[in-house]
Amino acid sequence: MKLHDLSPAKGSRRQKKRLGRGPGSGTGKTAGRGHNGQRSRSGFSRRRGFEGGQMPLIRRVPKRGFTNIFRKEWAIVNVDHLADLDGDVSPEVLVQRGLVRAGLPVKVLGDGEVGKALTVRAHKFSSGAREKIEKAGGKCEVIGK
Repeated sequence: MKLHDLSPAKGSRRQKKRLGRGPGSGTGKTAGRGHNGQRSRSGFSRRRGFEGGQMPLIRRVPKRGFTNIFRKEWAIVNVDHLADLDGDVSPEVLVQRGLVRAGLPVKVLGDGEVGKALTVRAHKFSSGAREKIEKAGGKCEVIGK
């Protein structure tokens, strides 16, 4: 078999439907667009959410909620993730290990257990996390941003 012998399998390719080519074709006259109306015209493209002139659902349903512009976003790390680390744990170490994203203040939460004494430096600690770290013989140091 050579490159010039290659062809698609029989029946796998279909020719494009030729519209408006007389009554014998089955798609003559209106070319499959029905009779009158907006969708029968050339150049018709319906915008997103358009419901034929009826008041769209997005405008019928009332708006709810708001976005708090003073919201502070935290990079969260749990105590059980700190158990894999050794020595001093700082936001830079956490970013290096891929546990948090750079540029966000770090908050340590108390999910899981820590089995060794660690010195953890973060912007904020939950009471449960502080308790678990200190119970294991470690220290919690709060740093300002």
